[in-house]
Amino acid sequence: MASAGYDNSRNYRFGDFTLDAGRGTVLRAGQEVKLRPKVYDALVYFLENRGRLIGKEELNQALWPDAFVTDDSLVQCLVELRRALDDRDQQILKTVPRRGYIFVADMGVPVEGTPAESTPGRYRIPLPRTPLIGRERELAAVRQLLLDPAIRLVTLTGAGGSGKTRLGLQAAIELAAHFESRVYFVSLASITDPDTVATAVAESMGIPQAGGRPVRDLLKEHLRESGASAVLLLLDNFEHILPAASLVVELLEASSALKVLATSRAALRVYGEHEFPVPPLPLPEPGEIESPEALLRNAAVALFAQRAAAVKPDFTLNAENAPAVAEICSRVDGLPLAIELAAARVKMLPPQAMLVRLQSRLQLLTAGARDLPERQQTLRNTIDWSFGLLNESEQKLLCRLGVFPGGFTLEGAEAVCDTGSDLGAEIFDVMASLVDKSLILQTDHGAGEPRFTMLETIREYCLERLGEDGGEHAVRRAHAAYCVVLAEEGNPDLGEAERAVWLARCDVEHDNFRAALDFLFQTADLAWAFRLCLALFRFWEMREHLAEGRARLETALRLSGPEYAKERGKACQYLSAITTAQGDFSAAAWYAEQSLSISRNLGDQWGIAISLNARAIIARDRGDYAASQSNLEEALVCWRALGDPVAVARCLHNLANLVKGRGDYARARGVLQEAAQIFAEIGDRSGAAWSLSQQGDIAREQGDLAAAHDSYGQALAAFRLAGDRWGIARSLTDLGYVACEQSDHETAHAAYRECLEIYTTLGHKRGIARALEGFACSAWARGEPARALSLAAAAARVRQRIGAPLLPLEQSKFDQSLSVAWQSLDERDSRAAWEQGWAMPLEEAIQYAREAIPG
Repeated sequence: MASAGYDNSRNYRFGDFTLDAGRGTVLRAGQEVKLRPKVYDALVYFLENRGRLIGKEELNQALWPDAFVTDDSLVQCLVELRRALDDRDQQILKTVPRRGYIFVADMGVPVEGTPAESTPGRYRIPLPRTPLIGRERELAAVRQLLLDPAIRLVTLTGAGGSGKTRLGLQAAIELAAHFESRVYFVSLASITDPDTVATAVAESMGIPQAGGRPVRDLLKEHLRESGASAVLLLLDNFEHILPAASLVVELLEASSALKVLATSRAALRVYGEHEFPVPPLPLPEPGEIESPEALLRNAAVALFAQRAAAVKPDFTLNAENAPAVAEICSRVDGLPLAIELAAARVKMLPPQAMLVRLQSRLQLLTAGARDLPERQQTLRNTIDWSFGLLNESEQKLLCRLGVFPGGFTLEGAEAVCDTGSDLGAEIFDVMASLVDKSLILQTDHGAGEPRFTMLETIREYCLERLGEDGGEHAVRRAHAAYCVVLAEEGNPDLGEAERAVWLARCDVEHDNFRAALDFLFQTADLAWAFRLCLALFRFWEMREHLAEGRARLETALRLSGPEYAKERGKACQYLSAITTAQGDFSAAAWYAEQSLSISRNLGDQWGIAISLNARAIIARDRGDYAASQSNLEEALVCWRALGDPVAVARCLHNLANLVKGRGDYARARGVLQEAAQIFAEIGDRSGAAWSLSQQGDIAREQGDLAAAHDSYGQALAAFRLAGDRWGIARSLTDLGYVACEQSDHETAHAAYRECLEIYTTLGHKRGIARALEGFACSAWARGEPARALSLAAAAARVRQRIGAPLLPLEQSKFDQSLSVAWQSLDERDSRAAWEQGWAMPLEEAIQYAREAIPG
């Protein structure tokens, strides 16, 4: 136990004494005795453990946890304590020969800022040895609930180790004056029979059991006789004796002056109960990681730092260890108990080394304080306690839900967790019970189906149990099957609205997809692995998880053989697209060749056409226009033969873009006219609008800005009519460029601003980067070179983060347009402007770009 340091300003009464915890003194009959720190620690320890036999070894460990001491040190400490308390006849501290000591004095409750003599309460509230950190908002809310005349029963619920008891104690301590110290604490952790709870309450209230009358009747009579005197009963650890809730109801009915504050991992579920969930501590924000000062304002990190310093006094949070401490707090879900257990390891391991070893939270987070209840001495014991209170159906479902790393819906739980119909209960009912017991959490009440999750510490425990029971493979396979079905719902025929819904669902299921793919690769289930990879391509591409998509598809190729030729061909097509977006043209060309070769061997005409188109795009982006045109024209022949008008029209768009780049504007216009006619015939308004947009590109290339403006404006109107946000954003970008060239800076800014809003809503970072690049050009055109460089740097940073650079030709043009901005500032100012933009978080860069231009 670290020295309390006289840092508690509350007074406590025992026997005829007052403990002034703020000054480290005891007061009796006007005489004050100062206690040296170790004697004070001993007194505090005895006060916290009143009535319990404390052995010499335990007392030594509590007072000198980091050192070996002889019995002489303990004897000297106790002699000083008895002298200060004038306890020669052992009326306060009783010695039990060869066994230890018992603190037997009657105890009052603490009162903040008032003398202990004014506190008539008969039973103590355990004296907290450490300050409450990061619970200001929760504490204020609980106090308000307990002061509300309409609320009689408040239950603090939450996972094991979330700090329910500590919060409840602090609320009771701070309300002691309001309840005139009639505050009674009852620890229920050691009680196994609900029928004995009444006895524990009676003992805490000092009610003698006489005459053979039922204890419940004595309690109710005592409360009725108390009249209007307000009473607060703090019932700690109620979850394992929930049938005793009937006693709570009887006591509340016996006295309108009684209020009950319970802590429990499950709600009592009685009428009038006000449940107050106690969440884990908030985790550090990404922007705080690099600053120790900012991190110390985070409650989880502050708790770690405080407890680490208690076991290693020279521990301080600094730039070197701060990121590791923040990550440790995140890894243990912000659970106060887990953070304290981790901090205790600082004595042996610095945070950086601890982080490396924190692969298993359950193995590392052990050896808590010896005076804690056994269930709280390790994280595993804490979860074991909760798990042991579940019935068989609840245990089965909880373990199976552990395969969902990214949370789950009720639909997902039903699809994965009872495929063998062996749960023995309805999943809805079992999940509701697990929510009540704080083992799973409801996290989202959006427009769709609610989602649920569990703390990572609990999930690790569940997976461990699932592995021991031998059912892990079947549940993981069911989970993978569910993920395949979800991914394959994003088929190519979805409209934009349906596609947006599917993408949003993929966003929240992303971790589940990753876990499913890990399992499928580990078990060499390549048929399903290919299905899931190919179905997720659109998600990876549209959400710009390019590196992840590439790695997964390449893994599938590496593990598979010729028996998966069709799937390998499709994977190569997708890899060609991803590597093109990454600017890795050598890899893109190789994958396109592989795809073409496989498709030709299979006689797959669709695959051949797609592969030829991919080869053409790669050749164009590398500047090989002749090869690009040859491949596009061959692909066009294939598409015409296949009779797919949409594919023909899109190929014509690619061909028009290519011949425009070669300066053949007449042919480009003719090709676009054919494409527009096809789109008009099949009623594809968005496709026709893209044809108009490319007509604007041709006019702009020829220097006819007025004609370009007209075409882009018509395209924008058509896209708006079709509800195509991607097209709207692209047309706004084009119109912004034209307005910038025409020195119409307000129009340019408005166009880029709307375009940025759309790309931000879509979550499309390449689009955001393109909009920022437009803002940069606009700023330079307005004569703001520093702003232009900052915006350009912010755009470059976005592209660097997602691994999607500008094409070489586009990058060259952009660099050329900014070259004068670099030259107009001296080297120091230009470098500072660039570094400012590069360091901006994405949200800050977006806000910076939105700022109104000077009038």
